Amino acid sequence: MPFKLALLSASALAFVTVSSVSAHAEDQVADQVDTVIVLARDKAGLIEKQPSNSVFGIAKPLIETPRSASLVSDLTLERYGVLTLDGATKVAPGTHTASFYGVPGSLNIRGTLAENYFRGFKRIENRGTYSTPIGGAARIEILRGPPTPVYGAGKVGGLVNFIPKSARDEGRFLAGPEGEVTATFGSYNKKLVTGQVGAPVRLGPVEGGFYVYGEAEDSHSFYKGIYPRHQTLEVSSDLDLGDGWSTAFGGMAFHSDGDVQTPGWNRLTQTLIDQGIYTTGRDTSLVDADRNGKLTPNEVGFYPYASALYIPYYGFPATDAAHTLDVGVGTTKLDRRTVYISPADFSKTNTQTLYFDLAKDLGGDRSIKLQLFHDRLHNRRFVSYGYPATTDSKVSEARVTYAFPTHLGAVSARTLVGGAHRWFDGRRRESFNSGLIALDRRDISFGATPTDIIDSPFDDEPGGIGLKWENDNRSTWKQTGVFVTSDIDVGRWNLVLGGRWDRYSVQSQDTGFLSYVVAGRQTAGRDKATWNASLTYKLPIGLMPYVSYAKAAALEMSQAGDVAPNLVADGSWLSSSDLTEAGVKFQLLRGTLVGSLAAYDQNRTQIAGALAPPVVQGTRAKGVELEVRWLASERLSFTFAGNSQRTTIKGPDTSFQYIPAYAAGVPGARGYGGSYVVWSFASLPGRSGDYAYTLIPKSVVSLYGTYTSKGYDWGQAGATLGVSHVSQTSGTVQGAVRYPAYSLVNASAFVSRGPYTLSINVDNLFDTVYFTPDADTYANLGVLPGRGREWRATLKRTFR
Repeated sequence: MPFKLALLSASALAFVTVSSVSAHAEDQVADQVDTVIVLARDKAGLIEKQPSNSVFGIAKPLIETPRSASLVSDLTLERYGVLTLDGATKVAPGTHTASFYGVPGSLNIRGTLAENYFRGFKRIENRGTYSTPIGGAARIEILRGPPTPVYGAGKVGGLVNFIPKSARDEGRFLAGPEGEVTATFGSYNKKLVTGQVGAPVRLGPVEGGFYVYGEAEDSHSFYKGIYPRHQTLEVSSDLDLGDGWSTAFGGMAFHSDGDVQTPGWNRLTQTLIDQGIYTTGRDTSLVDADRNGKLTPNEVGFYPYASALYIPYYGFPATDAAHTLDVGVGTTKLDRRTVYISPADFSKTNTQTLYFDLAKDLGGDRSIKLQLFHDRLHNRRFVSYGYPATTDSKVSEARVTYAFPTHLGAVSARTLVGGAHRWFDGRRRESFNSGLIALDRRDISFGATPTDIIDSPFDDEPGGIGLKWENDNRSTWKQTGVFVTSDIDVGRWNLVLGGRWDRYSVQSQDTGFLSYVVAGRQTAGRDKATWNASLTYKLPIGLMPYVSYAKAAALEMSQAGDVAPNLVADGSWLSSSDLTEAGVKFQLLRGTLVGSLAAYDQNRTQIAGALAPPVVQGTRAKGVELEVRWLASERLSFTFAGNSQRTTIKGPDTSFQYIPAYAAGVPGARGYGGSYVVWSFASLPGRSGDYAYTLIPKSVVSLYGTYTSKGYDWGQAGATLGVSHVSQTSGTVQGAVRYPAYSLVNASAFVSRGPYTLSINVDNLFDTVYFTPDADTYANLGVLPGRGREWRATLKRTFR
């Protein structure tokens, strides 16, 4: 007997009609009904609408994937006011990033920096070279764990996969032309404009579409003296060519000249953090004799380590005239907007990313695909405390995959096999080895002076007195691999197996003026196998417990994607990592309540140290993560993301590190004029063995709610309110300065009428004071004060 079932969707009644009812048909209708309910309720883009291949390379819904992973759609980015990768903390558990000098290049996942991917291909390393653009994303996928064998070798810490906007909307091509333009204005003279347009293409048997996205920003910043400016252009084209053939190609170009790095505040004391009381004063023992506005090496002591700024620390206090402040010594109340910056500081970045896919549907769920990828990075930057750098790197990859199904009785499987070849060529030039860096030397309340701005190799100094490129590393490497991954179903059991075998070859040589790495061209090659296994059981009540293990490998790369010669020479250029994870995915209340609970134990490495050959540092992280997304009603939805974790540095940590004057037993005013360093961090009290990586909070918890009104004659409105709580952090030396726990409240609202939408965002609604410690070598010398209250208004006009 025919029947009709009516459901209220966003704007109309959806009807499902069934002409012959059977048990099987009723189940199918129920599935369709649940889908319509979920999509109608999802006003903030919280629920995945199509399967993802980010985790295993095979299309599989994240809710059924036995690995901790999060989806962030473009609508969620808009509703939650996420502008940079750092904002992922709002919706993805286990994500929080120590300040890489104020530039959000990479996301920290489970205590260590993650890797950036574009459509499943790894990009050139970007720890803090430039702000990774996310405005043109259709969605961002955050995987906590290793990359799938299809994507290549990588560390188990996690990855962020950027999926660009395209004309293929949720698997279907656009029905007609559409587009939008936005204009954003806000506090601190924020100015940002975007535009996007997509349209279908039909040329005889060829059907498809193209999409173009553009973005430009020219703003001031909460931090005085920093002016973020960038432009992004993204183009994509997707075509079905007929006879089972399809192609996709496009790319993204990015330019920035505003991602200036800053350590934030220097001269750290607990009083500064708790009360904002800063120690003032300058040192006049060093003089800019030639009055060129900076200190050249001959004015400081020349090469190497005759520098008056530098005192190695061997467990006893020491100071001298160059380390002692002698003018204007006192205290002042420091403004959070005042950070370490000078007019000489700059950063200019250009990236180009290209891709090409050609696929053939062979029928019977079999297909073959060829993919090409290319990424290039060029950056020039200078930070006036003495860190100039320039990088020019490019990486390319070719990948072929063949997908096919297998059925054997009750066992069914989807399998992907293939091969890939990846090659890199890059040059990294930096200067920080001469002992000229003295982060505490500048009185940031007074501003930059000629005797705290260090010379730059970008300047051509007459007479050979200028700073030279102390590291000049040219590196090439190749990686050729074959892989297989299979998604196997046996009743309610699901088993995912994957493996990869790679042949690596690497070549590196540093010809810098003062490189401190092994001389001559260093070459090496090695074979390496990696694998993963995950097992899930699908309970009928919507719970899916799982266990997972992965063994991974990755190159130990510097900031330009190159490999240091000393790592090639001693065999530490290729590292191993492993992950054990167990958890449960859940999909309840007819699919309107979804989430996951996961516990993990991972071992991986990271590069550490500067002013000396880099070292490979071992880490271990343990933690628990919970993610919940609930479409509570047609109008109201909630998200929760929280974690508890502990990351440990495996000792002995032999990396070179700068240490604060108080760690050397020297009063601030007698030590701020110069630097104190240790050749091995393990030589410090209490740091001879393993120690906690306290730059990362033990817990980050975020709770957000979104309300969307029903449609009225005049339009529609909505609002989002959320809070993120971050636990205490601190430096890594014994007795380090502590940064208190804090909670940030963010709010947004929108009103739409016809094709127009006005959105208002307020970040840090209650102007909370908080701090994010620096990462890397200067972690104990600098901290970035958090941004105060900021607002922005965006007017959007859509076209259809």
